[in-house]
Amino acid sequence: MTTTIRSLFLIASLAFASVLGAQEETAPATPPPAVEEAATTPAPAAEEPAAEVETPPGTPDEGLATLMADQGPAFDFFTVSNLWILIATALVFIMHLGFSCVESGLCQSKNTNNILFKNVFIVCMGVLAYGVWGYNAMYPGVAGTWNGYFAMGKPFNNVLSGADLTYDYGKTALCMTKYTDFLFQAMFAATAATIVSGAVAERVKLGSFMVYAIILVTFAYPITGSWQWGQGWLFARDFKDFAGSTLVHAFGGFAALAAIIVLGARKGKYLPGGKVRPILPHSTPLATIGVFLLFLGWFGFNGGSVLSANPGALSLVFVTTALAGCAGGLGAMLTSWIALKKPDLSMMLNGMLAGLVGITAGADVVAVWSAVLIGLIAGVLVVVSVLLLDKLKLDDPVGAVSVHGVCGIWGTVAVGFFSLDPKFTVMTQLIGTLSVAAFAFVFSLILCLILKMVVGIRVSEDEERKGLDVEEHGTPAYHFGTDANELT
Repeated sequence: MTTTIRSLFLIASLAFASVLGAQEETAPATPPPAVEEAATTPAPAAEEPAAEVETPPGTPDEGLATLMADQGPAFDFFTVSNLWILIATALVFIMHLGFSCVESGLCQSKNTNNILFKNVFIVCMGVLAYGVWGYNAMYPGVAGTWNGYFAMGKPFNNVLSGADLTYDYGKTALCMTKYTDFLFQAMFAATAATIVSGAVAERVKLGSFMVYAIILVTFAYPITGSWQWGQGWLFARDFKDFAGSTLVHAFGGFAALAAIIVLGARKGKYLPGGKVRPILPHSTPLATIGVFLLFLGWFGFNGGSVLSANPGALSLVFVTTALAGCAGGLGAMLTSWIALKKPDLSMMLNGMLAGLVGITAGADVVAVWSAVLIGLIAGVLVVVSVLLLDKLKLDDPVGAVSVHGVCGIWGTVAVGFFSLDPKFTVMTQLIGTLSVAAFAFVFSLILCLILKMVVGIRVSEDEERKGLDVEEHGTPAYHFGTDANELT
């Protein structure tokens, strides 16, 4: 009881003190006499120069303040847009983690380190190669200042200044600085080689693939990219590829098709009499994680391609992207269930990716239910394509040709059917996508044949049997029990 009384007394005291404090804060303060006198007495003239006043933290520097004053509300929109595209760039970067998980999860455990190594190399090499040559080859200038088919590259500017770092760089059409523009596009560049990486997994020589990837990303990808995004000949024909169904995905998919034709199938995949022996994935959970990472990254892939933070356009692109990806998953699920008599997880995962690839060409110019239909058809197509490639004995461990190549073409042509803008026609879309696919296929085929003759592109049968982790890298990805000391 005594303790309770003491507690109540303490609480009452604190409350009383708080009330007094509040009254003191709200009561008008009476200045002390010294202050009143100072207020009415003129200050003597300063005999020494006043010290420099430091700029408070957070105050814009003179150049930034001038920009804000000159551009007014446009500066705010430019700043928000530039920030959004940098965030989108980070999301596209995360997609490379998604590719790594999908490819390694759908392949055998004995090749995991090899697949991961290739993906890490592709990102590091791709960004640097794009800076050394690709960016300026892909964006050589405005329409009419070059031949529209091929431009020489050169290193990205060492230091930027002036209009390249302000709203004047692209105004509302390209609402970012040149630094942001470069980095966003560099994230796309490496994707082309990553698509090929999955298709040739488990039997390609590491060194040969590295040479292949460097040449493909540095020289081939910027050529076809310049045809549309660099205002080349396809741009002049009103070809539409918003974020890369053709320029990224179909390019990578058909480059991969040429590579697997030259490389050949994995040992034991195709048996006499036309039978196909499934080579099971070692980790479907890892593959599933990868697909969801890719889906997340696709919001940056497509959303960043709005090239600003325009609320209406950005909202539409997010919605069409999400709907198409989900519809693709369901389309592949139903098709594979009917064809294979069982619901197949890997088919459904590839169906989601197929829907995303399909909507990428026209995410900003199709209505929401059109996006659902585009994704649904892509989901059906990817299953049909995977089964057809197996009939043709073309071994693609992760379905890259079907997901990116076939559905990239479908998504590009679909713009001609479903676009809200009538200037994008089926014929123009077909010419554009087939031109890029053909170029990628021929370039990749010639490159693979040269590498095969000069250094070889396929590991030996014994190396393939043992696994590329041990044979190429000297260590397996997973260590269980006594196997952990197997190499020591």
